[in-house]
Amino acid sequence: MRVAHLILVHAHPNQLSRLVERLAHPKAVFFIHVDKKVDIVEFERLFSDATNVFFIKNRVSIQWATYSMVEATLNGFKEILSQGLKIDYINLLSAQDYPLKPIVEFHAFLDANPGKAFMECLSVEKEWTEAISRVKEYHFNHWKMPGKFMFQKFFNSILPIRKMPDGLIPVGRSQWFTISSKHVEFLIRRLDTSPHIVKFFTYSWAPDELIFQTLLFNSEYQKDIVGDNLRYIDWSDHKQNPKLLTTEDFNTFMQSGKFFARKFMENDKVLDMIDERIG
Repeated sequence: MRVAHLILVHAHPNQLSRLVERLAHPKAVFFIHVDKKVDIVEFERLFSDATNVFFIKNRVSIQWATYSMVEATLNGFKEILSQGLKIDYINLLSAQDYPLKPIVEFHAFLDANPGKAFMECLSVEKEWTEAISRVKEYHFNHWKMPGKFMFQKFFNSILPIRKMPDGLIPVGRSQWFTISSKHVEFLIRRLDTSPHIVKFFTYSWAPDELIFQTLLFNSEYQKDIVGDNLRYIDWSDHKQNPKLLTTEDFNTFMQSGKFFARKFMENDKVLDMIDERIG
């Protein structure tokens, strides 16, 4: 399987370089989206001689928990497909991710599971109920104006509860996933032809954790979905961001059976421990 790793990054070029080195494989290529707010030069310099690393040209200035994250991901999808590289799988990562197994095992796993979509698809109504407000209320966090959350509270008090467009059943959880090129083609086509869906999710909180999973789940590709995104992520702190993994977590995530884990700090010695374990 030929794999395109789409990596979203906003800081720490050397951490990105280390990740790319660990993911290197004869059938791997890398597409890097550098947040538009960040100077890309330092990132490009690290990969000036690489023939399998591409930087996304249509960059987005990302605001946390807004539709801008979806835009950055979509732009990455489109550039991957435009290269004509005959990609089988797209693996979405951040630069704070790290592999927990030798990369050859990941490629072998995908070879044995062609055409699947490895993503978390928890039911918002039944399993991930904390996300109900994301789809039933209006969220103005993408507005760049003072008092936006006062407006948000006021409008939600007078407007009816929002309904999912096209009767979609909302599912999701983690924004990070591994899906096949046919799924990426479907997602691009669906969103490019559905401005009402784009508008709906623009007014949702953290739509990147919902939109791709929801669209695939409500399509003919639902049968391809495996409810496991192959990643170890620790939400035990019950905060808006997952726990930063350290040496204290090493045995737990290494025994998880997952292929990747997040989030890690740059140059944390736990990364050296992982490298020593997997070789």
